[in-house]
Amino acid sequence: MYVCICNAIRENELRRAARHVSGDAEACYAALGKAPCCGTCLDDADDILQEEREFGLVSAAA
Repeated sequence: MYVCICNAIRENELRRAARHVSGDAEACYAALGKAPCCGTCLDDADDILQEEREFGLVSAAA
């Protein structure tokens, strides 16, 4: 699924970036060589980052 249509950023790319980059969606976009354009995706992207990071902490502790 595409999270950001403007930059063609897929959910799996964003989740991978979340595991390697600290910060918000804009920081992850930058790590992918992109920058937000219209900004409508940022709330959803931040939710995905939070979910991925919480999941990573739970699975690492298990």
